[in-house]
Amino acid sequence: MTNTEITNSGYATHHVENQPPLYGGFNAWKNNPLMMKICGGLNQTIVEDLNKHGAWAGQRETLELGRLANTVLPVLRTHDRFGQRIDQVEFHPAYHALMRRAVGAGLHNSIWDENPAESGFRNTARAARFYISAGVEGGHLCPITMTNASAAAIMRSPVVAKEWLPRILTRKYDSSNRPPIQKTGLTIGMGMSEKQGGSDVRANTSTARDAGEGIWQLTGHKWFLSAPMCDAFLMLAKTPGTVNQQPSCFLVPRILPGGDKNGLHLQRLKDKLGNKSNASCEVEFDGIFGQLIGEEGRGISTILEMVTLTRLDCALASAGLMFASLSEAIHHCRHRKAFGEKLIDQPLMTRVLADMALDVAAATALSMRLARAFDLASTDTQEAAYARIMTPVIKYWVCKVTPGLVYEAMECIGGNGYVEEGNLARHYRESPLNAIWEGSGNIMSLDLMRAIDKGGEILPTVLSMLERDLGEGSNKTVEVIRTAAGMASADPGSARILTEQLALTAAAAELKRLQLGELTDAFIESRLGGLWRSTYGMLDNRYDVRNILDTWYPQTH
Repeated sequence: MTNTEITNSGYATHHVENQPPLYGGFNAWKNNPLMMKICGGLNQTIVEDLNKHGAWAGQRETLELGRLANTVLPVLRTHDRFGQRIDQVEFHPAYHALMRRAVGAGLHNSIWDENPAESGFRNTARAARFYISAGVEGGHLCPITMTNASAAAIMRSPVVAKEWLPRILTRKYDSSNRPPIQKTGLTIGMGMSEKQGGSDVRANTSTARDAGEGIWQLTGHKWFLSAPMCDAFLMLAKTPGTVNQQPSCFLVPRILPGGDKNGLHLQRLKDKLGNKSNASCEVEFDGIFGQLIGEEGRGISTILEMVTLTRLDCALASAGLMFASLSEAIHHCRHRKAFGEKLIDQPLMTRVLADMALDVAAATALSMRLARAFDLASTDTQEAAYARIMTPVIKYWVCKVTPGLVYEAMECIGGNGYVEEGNLARHYRESPLNAIWEGSGNIMSLDLMRAIDKGGEILPTVLSMLERDLGEGSNKTVEVIRTAAGMASADPGSARILTEQLALTAAAAELKRLQLGELTDAFIESRLGGLWRSTYGMLDNRYDVRNILDTWYPQTH
């Protein structure tokens, strides 16, 4: 038989043809020329580290860890077999393996650990590693990004920082259920929102009373406690006597120094659309112990320092997810035949993929540009202005464009892309997350308007930077932003128009600065040229779309 053979069991089996090789077995750093170009100014030590991280991320065994961690889901055990409360969540070993790698790579602390090899580029180097990891699996990155961001808040309280930071700054993953003082490494979670308020944390009702000697006792609930097996959590609660009952920020350990539980009663795990490997739960507490972080009544301003860092990670994770999804779609199309031709040679498919590549390039370039601004902000006022204005803008656009792109990548693969055994269905369920967490689209637009209203020359400063990078003929493009800003000031309901236009303009400016040639030209014409488009595949034949794909997505097999 040509396509059939008889097995020992007597059943006929058909050879499977016209299927791509199993995805994986490549270096996720070397197979991303755009990221390599963006990071071209980094020193050899950082580049070698990125090469090692990329080699790990592209292994089939690594990608399998991502699948397993989202197939065998976390399980909440509120009580042990004797009926005693334990409030523990059990994870599949794949989750711990991903966490161990992330911690070992310093994704949870490298911007704080003063590694001389990354001096001046700490955020950029970490951002590249984080982006690569996001293409593997997103759920485990939640406690990683919260731990990284928490250090900014904890540093506001030197006494607390002296106790906690040394163990946060290690690169050892310790998942044991012990008091923090006994562990070799720590992770930090967050408990901010409550049932009645959501993003409006001023509506929180949890309270805290001074128990003396720097210790406070908190009573209340949290509707979302992220990563409940972290060693401590930053929580908001209101204290007596503060002006307008503004909340304060507290660091609450899960286990007390003596080994007793702190009284965080986990109610249930959230049954989320995606992000399955990461446990999120509801929690209630009555008289748990915590330490004040920052000033009493200034909890919101304290956590805002964290929020900026987490929003950068949202953009990076979404961009990394976009790249991984498109990369797998291109891999499929290079091997799958339909109607006598490889899919990638079919003109319609080629243009769809190339059109998607424009958004992936823009999302990647913008996210990494923001990380670079974070590195420079302390010494460069222009970069500080860019970081302040563009953090909500980049988080808004990159995270919002992700679901549509991942869906299109899934459609390129077809029915197999819709099956949970593959990666794309999981990526699709993960894709809306970052647009919702750490501030939804409206919150981002309002934050942008707040920055413009309070920042004096902050918007003109950023626009001058964009005009410089866009080069000759950019006056009209930048004038559109000025007009949109004036409209949004008079009509707050139009703030999203400003946010999106600013994001697209900034993306075009960064692609132009990176000198990406035809890719940049195609992005500017299709995204800023006012052409009608609602789906991918709208590029005309003036662009060498096959060259765009072959240049920025090298063949992996």
